[in-house]
Amino acid sequence: MERTVGMARPELVQVADTVARDKNIDREEVFAAMEQAIQKAGRSKYGHEHDIRAHIDRRTGEIRMARYIAVVEEIEDEFTQMTVAQARRKKPDAAVGDSLVDPLPPIDFGRIAAQTAKQVIVQKVRDAERERQFNEYKDRIGEIVNGLVKRVEFGNVVVDLGRAEALLRRDELIPREHLKNGDRVRALIKDVRKEQRGPQIFLSRTDGGFMRQLFAQEVPEIYDGIIEVKAAARDPGSRAKIAVTSRDSGIDPVGACVGMRGSRVQAVVAELQGEKIDIIPWSIDPATFVVNALAPAEVAKVVLDEERNVIEVVVPDDQLSLAIGRRGQNVRLASQLTGWNIDILTEEAESERRQEEFRTRTKLFIDALDVDDVLAHLLVTEGFETVEEVAYVGTEELSGIEGFDEDVAAELQQRARVFLEEQARQAEEERVALGVSDDLAQTEGLTVTMVVALGRNGVKTLDDLADLASDELVDYVGKDVMGEDEANGIIMEARVRAGWFEDGAV
Repeated sequence: MERTVGMARPELVQVADTVARDKNIDREEVFAAMEQAIQKAGRSKYGHEHDIRAHIDRRTGEIRMARYIAVVEEIEDEFTQMTVAQARRKKPDAAVGDSLVDPLPPIDFGRIAAQTAKQVIVQKVRDAERERQFNEYKDRIGEIVNGLVKRVEFGNVVVDLGRAEALLRRDELIPREHLKNGDRVRALIKDVRKEQRGPQIFLSRTDGGFMRQLFAQEVPEIYDGIIEVKAAARDPGSRAKIAVTSRDSGIDPVGACVGMRGSRVQAVVAELQGEKIDIIPWSIDPATFVVNALAPAEVAKVVLDEERNVIEVVVPDDQLSLAIGRRGQNVRLASQLTGWNIDILTEEAESERRQEEFRTRTKLFIDALDVDDVLAHLLVTEGFETVEEVAYVGTEELSGIEGFDEDVAAELQQRARVFLEEQARQAEEERVALGVSDDLAQTEGLTVTMVVALGRNGVKTLDDLADLASDELVDYVGKDVMGEDEANGIIMEARVRAGWFEDGAV
């Protein structure tokens, strides 16, 4: 490569070193920005259509500038390309893929060129600084950082972290918390994103992870991994619950988090502006965990419904308001903490509901099986809830009921099957009368009764079924007979059978 004409400028090396040091970015990135600025100034003087490149000697600051012309078989751009024949007039061994270099004299930066160069350098240095900030903070999501409030804009707080700025939005501040310029603030890094203005670091003081990290800072056992925070739920500025467990049976996780005379938990409470914190012992048993989470309320009984992810909690009458909490706060936080939907009943309400269920099931068996109330009571007492259970349970299970024998059991099963067959016949007649298609009726997972319910709601074809949302299907057939996951599976099957995914169909 031919040597281009240049002149030493040691001050450029000093400037590059100073900027790299002050902005904490790579020295090479500063030189690259300077070279790009010089190239831009060179193109302004010699023509933007030319491929002009600049190089700064990293040791002496000497600037060399040259015009590059590529050797090609066929010219597409006469300013930046030439044929092999043309190139060999200047360089006998030139071949396709080579570049000829024409040295250019150093340019005298005029006011406009110097201003342009400065803008390019500033922009490139800013871009490099933003990239450095993004790379530094992108892997720190979930950490707590300390900073100074730089300014407050419409309730949003800009925080100076020392080497970057972060945004603490108004909805991520603890309610009734007022920060002003110069205040020190601790917050959790919630997200780091690349945006046009550069990396945006978003902070939070309301996230449950903030409370987790505060406990990790205050409780050495959590930091060391002896105690694990299993879950956390917050109503920021008011109340919070945190579930902890210990890997060492000799260490009480709740006591360790509370600390001597409450010193550890109080340090966290102070940082959260007086937020009351319930520290809950975690349990692998959902019922025990829910009972713990509803503290300080006392629980009399717990009934789990795993299919619907619901836990029914029965409390003494005088504990109802305590279990629910002010504006439902206690039960809402307990639900968030455990991941279960919690229904709370008093003992009196639960007793009334049980009695109503008993009466309803007794009447069902009296009407369906044509038996007296004594036999119906016995069936309900033994846990039978539907006619289907009576029809298809093992005969020995029915005959084992006190007062029943094999003949009674066989007769009851016969009556139950006749009743179900008559129900199915009537439902099938109604399905046909409603105009529900055979394709829809043959969908796996749908009973005749469900198909009739769909027909009554205007769902009569496979396409109609495929077009439903899962919550609509559950509402139509009944929440007690179908869950949302099952509904999703049925709808997806209907879409496949209806050909929605064939030939690019959506």
